Amino acid sequence: MGYSSLLECINDLEKHGHLIRIKEEVDPNLEMATIHLKVFEAKGKAVLFEKVKGSKYQAVSNLFGTLERSKFMFRDRFEVMQELVKLRNDPMKALKSPFKYLSTGIAGLKALQKKASFSSTGFKEIKIEDLPLIKHWPKDGGAFVTLPQVYSEDIDKPGVMDSNLGMYRIQLSGNNYKLNKEVGLHYQLHRGIGVHQTKSNKAGKPLKVSIFVGGPPAHSLAAVMPLPEGISELTFAGALGGRKFRYAYEDGFCISLDADFVITGEVHPNENKPEGPFGDHLGYYSLTHDFPLMRIHKVYAKENAIWPFTVVGRPPQEDTAFGALIHELSGSAIPKEIPGVKEVHAVDAAGVHPLLLAVGSERYTPYLKSKRPAELLTQANRILGTGQLSLAKYLFISAGDNLDCHDIEKFMTHIFERMDPRRDLHFYTKTSIDTLDYSGDNINEGSKLVIAAYGDKLRSLATVLPEKFSQGKLIMPGVVMLTFSAFKDHALAKKEIAEFCNEIKRTSELNGVAQIVLHDAFEFGKDIIKDYLWITYTRSNPSHDVYGVDEFVENKHWGCHGAMIIDARKKPHHAPELIVDASVSKKADEILKKYL
Repeated sequence: MGYSSLLECINDLEKHGHLIRIKEEVDPNLEMATIHLKVFEAKGKAVLFEKVKGSKYQAVSNLFGTLERSKFMFRDRFEVMQELVKLRNDPMKALKSPFKYLSTGIAGLKALQKKASFSSTGFKEIKIEDLPLIKHWPKDGGAFVTLPQVYSEDIDKPGVMDSNLGMYRIQLSGNNYKLNKEVGLHYQLHRGIGVHQTKSNKAGKPLKVSIFVGGPPAHSLAAVMPLPEGISELTFAGALGGRKFRYAYEDGFCISLDADFVITGEVHPNENKPEGPFGDHLGYYSLTHDFPLMRIHKVYAKENAIWPFTVVGRPPQEDTAFGALIHELSGSAIPKEIPGVKEVHAVDAAGVHPLLLAVGSERYTPYLKSKRPAELLTQANRILGTGQLSLAKYLFISAGDNLDCHDIEKFMTHIFERMDPRRDLHFYTKTSIDTLDYSGDNINEGSKLVIAAYGDKLRSLATVLPEKFSQGKLIMPGVVMLTFSAFKDHALAKKEIAEFCNEIKRTSELNGVAQIVLHDAFEFGKDIIKDYLWITYTRSNPSHDVYGVDEFVENKHWGCHGAMIIDARKKPHHAPELIVDASVSKKADEILKKYL
């Protein structure tokens, strides 16, 4: 819908039975986040918190908690936006069928920004301490903004058309931040705002930043949408929302006139402070590191402003639905972005960035006697060099007409049936990984592994747990998880796993086992495949933690004759996993009795 405000969206959701109101006063210190987690887990409705302890402002969460609700909010714009994506991929369609795509042209007109007067918007100046200061997890460093729209401009090309609108978390309190005067910004320098900051630093000038919170839901989605270079997030927000993005400038800062809250400030060259810890989307805390400091200029709020928030943690969470919505809007763009690649699946259960599954093309192999993967490797390089996909640690890629990499078990079975571990494992060592992933050597440092498999089946995978591994779990055909002693260090791990490999050797019983995962004590839930994906791919660094039965190095290529082994035990340098406070959980259950 073309909502003009967050309040209009909330009223629409409530009218159609998609929202509950919690009337009791709720503490922003852990309680609100815990309630959100429980409602999301129950596939519940959006939640409006009418009374937030310590703040006069209401708060709302779980707006995007299900794909169905997200599509409901954009029900009169969704198909038009899909057509716009298709037109971007193939502009000739509009020329061939001009009347068919007339509505997309009208949508394009609504995408243009509109400048208006700041004084007419009803904003009042407030302080950071007036906001709902929501702390999400027990070990978090303070209160964070989790659904911000962070706006910055290029100092060489000022103005909204060359601006960046991104969703980067904001620490409002805690650590060494001076309340009401400073906040912390968490982003990497390769992101849009980071590029702007680098230019400002070089020029010796502060970067002006505006943080918008609330407003029409199209604005939040625009901030996370992976748009190609040259397309403004503000343009996308207008097209998706069916309403021009309205803005003004005040004291030299851009203000979104439809936002509920706006925080303005400056990031000065090389001025950082420790940010974090923060419970993050891999299911662990991101730890304390230096990130850019923003000096507060002014904070604004509408009279009846509503504070939107989400909670991130071990998937699935609300950002899972965000991802599904983005895929439905832009999934058709992948073949145009990466020639030969039909689809890519960032596996949510594995924390999104650690594991990618991809379907590519293989046009060289029919002419090769070995039928080894060839074109797939060039496509793998393209995938790992593209935007957010570059953060991946593991990439499984194959080719075939009927392959669906969103059917995880079936796709991985296809890979493991065809994988030749002597040839098909390709490592990238001493490279960059996700800042939030602590499985590597240091922050941002780790490795990657591409498993490219194609051709005829090489083995029939075990569908019954081999007797040799009777104490383990058969996760899916050919994949076994075994409990191992606690990890101490990599030197000892090499020795332990070498002894383990000598014990099992290669026997006919184990020919059907393609992958063995070692873990320490873990209580499996109902969905063991999700547990396997999370443990295996978030707790391992390929260069250090992948081994193999009868492994070898030949001409600088690593391979093995038997099963590949992944050491997915917790390591001393790993970040702690997220655990809800038991007493807060009990109180949240009491509050939710009448609502769920």
